[in-house]
Amino acid sequence: MARIVSPDLSSPAFKADPHPFYARLRAEAPVYRTRLSFLTTAWLVTRYDDAVFVLKEGPFSNALLRQKLLSWLPSRLEALTHHVLNADPPDHIRLRTLVSQAFTPRSVELLRGRIQSVCDQLLDAAVKKGRLELVGDFALRLPLTIIEDMLGIRPAERGRFDTWARRVAAGMSLALPDLVLGMPALWQSVGYLRGLVARRRAEPRDDMVTALLQAEEAGDKLSEDEVIGMIGLLLLAGFETTMGLIAGGALALLRHPEQRRRFAEEPALADSAIEELLRYTSPLDFALFRIAREDVTIAGVTIPKGDVVLAALGSANHDAARFPNPDTLDLAREPNKHLAFGAGGHFCLGAPLARLEGRIALTTLFRRFPDLRLADPAETVPWRKGLSFRGPARLPLAF
Repeated sequence: MARIVSPDLSSPAFKADPHPFYARLRAEAPVYRTRLSFLTTAWLVTRYDDAVFVLKEGPFSNALLRQKLLSWLPSRLEALTHHVLNADPPDHIRLRTLVSQAFTPRSVELLRGRIQSVCDQLLDAAVKKGRLELVGDFALRLPLTIIEDMLGIRPAERGRFDTWARRVAAGMSLALPDLVLGMPALWQSVGYLRGLVARRRAEPRDDMVTALLQAEEAGDKLSEDEVIGMIGLLLLAGFETTMGLIAGGALALLRHPEQRRRFAEEPALADSAIEELLRYTSPLDFALFRIAREDVTIAGVTIPKGDVVLAALGSANHDAARFPNPDTLDLAREPNKHLAFGAGGHFCLGAPLARLEGRIALTTLFRRFPDLRLADPAETVPWRKGLSFRGPARLPLAF
């Protein structure tokens, strides 16, 4: 059997089609050690059941990540690491309970009208221009606008806020040049967020920053660093996965004309369609790093205590042991218990918002432009660079 050589898991070439590599790992090396960057090596866990085992914590820690990989951060930036994804119970339960008060399903449903309005405005602008670059003009702008609304970011500040968000996201490739380029954006964003928190303490408003400051459970409140860490997390998580779902979902539908027809003509499929697009495209390719608390054996491979472990969600979501014909896009697929939002105690708090944004965005897009088509050949679509997230970098469309 030929030795498996890992590609660069952050490269656009890999993100364009990771599934042949994942299929080989599931078959030959379901727990596979690879170097991610100059920072660390990691164990990739690629089968569905094994990924669920990792995601549901057990012998794995999220809190140890700050000691293992983030200890080099300057003290000014440390606040950005104080969030729910970097915590273990009981701190994780405490933080999640406090934050969930500011992120309820009812609050998300109240955003439906605003999401629809933003979609319409963005597509109206595309009609005036006569062209649509789906990522920059729509898939990014929609969720970023909504999360900025929720955080109460002033309109005059949104341009630089957008720039910070994109540069920080680019740094998540873990490549040294990207980390260096993203550092000024991190530095500036922390200063801005501390100022924002100070303004909301002095003048509370009906926004999520005020809600986080006022959240209280059994006399416990978030510290300032925890508020800043959660705002940073909500900002990044608030647009990255949804952007990938909208852009990757649109591309998948355009590549599968029969499924696109069903999406347009069978509105009853809308919910299952979004679930299938989440599974099929897996906009979050890898879950957040976990650290082994002790020696752990998975699929016959022992992962030593202290090593970094990555659940490969994009692979797990294409595991034939869980999903029949996993590489087939089937908008009516049932059951479809995918891992696009993780599993267990760290299941994504923002999942209801991402689902709602994705459903409204894609249904509006294909309703407004029934003749929508790729402006360039599908094989030439550029993909984003980065480890965690997956999606097209640009997607020019004609209508």
